Amino acid sequence: MIIVRSPLRISLGGGGTDLPSYYNKFDGFVISAAINKYVYVSVTKPFKSGIYLKYSMLENRKKLNQVKHPIIREALKLQSFKHPQIEIVTLTDIPSGTGLGSSGSFTTALLKGLFEFKKEKISKRHLAEIACDIEINLLKQPCGKQDQYISSYGGINCFTFKKDKIVSVKPLNISSNTYKKLQKNLLLFFTGFSRSSSSILKTQDNQTKINKSSMIKNLHFVKKLGFQSRDALLKGDMKKFADLMNVHWNFKKKRSSSMTNPKIDKWYNLALKNGAVGGKLVGAGGGGFLMFYASDVNKLKKKMVSLGLVEVPFDFDYSGTSMILR
Repeated sequence: MIIVRSPLRISLGGGGTDLPSYYNKFDGFVISAAINKYVYVSVTKPFKSGIYLKYSMLENRKKLNQVKHPIIREALKLQSFKHPQIEIVTLTDIPSGTGLGSSGSFTTALLKGLFEFKKEKISKRHLAEIACDIEINLLKQPCGKQDQYISSYGGINCFTFKKDKIVSVKPLNISSNTYKKLQKNLLLFFTGFSRSSSSILKTQDNQTKINKSSMIKNLHFVKKLGFQSRDALLKGDMKKFADLMNVHWNFKKKRSSSMTNPKIDKWYNLALKNGAVGGKLVGAGGGGFLMFYASDVNKLKKKMVSLGLVEVPFDFDYSGTSMILR
């Protein structure tokens, strides 16, 4: 049996500029960090021929074109199995639809597992590229590239998504003191809302494709905030970083009326009055996790828990998509 795990992620700046509709014209820039919450994929050879899948559903298929799970189907097609005899099981630390990049993490974990199953090696860059190709090109999903790249590489990285399709990957070399402050003061709280990011991202994608000026200007500004967030973190200016999170969130909300709701707005405002310096909703929006940088960690935790939100403690992951059992 082969077991692979792939980390989920949080975005620290520039989120939304990693969609092809934007970076194909203007270049995108995102700061992303892998966290120690994972998607797990096991791959094994069963006794009988066929394709056996266990995720949120069960599938038992004879042929590849019968597989209903789109990502698994396309990933298996790329492996050119003539007579499939494979079992794939998936598990997650965090539910999907919560803004932590689970789809990209699942795709990289699955591909890594399939390559190991065939006793073939794959680089982190190639893994990310194939995962992006499946989701963006083959399945036509309105998604960006940061999730696949950060899950594959791990760590805290600056990604530049260039017009020529090249992705530049540069580790964010923050000081040990800044790292410790992020570990201690950056908190995640689950809102209780799970959602599909597709509708929100599709709105952004469509408006960017038709060059709607308000969306383009919004994303230009968010990219600028990403560069400023990078500089603040490199300087160890955590107050500036937290303030930029607030500005980012206010501009992010303008992209779609589905980005937030009255409960999320209420929680966000109360957090700022109870120990949080800055924050935002992680991911495409509409639900998932609120992330805050806190000046008073205990006060913020106490208030959010009293409101019914669940804190999810985390650390950073530097291994990326990795095989943990063979």
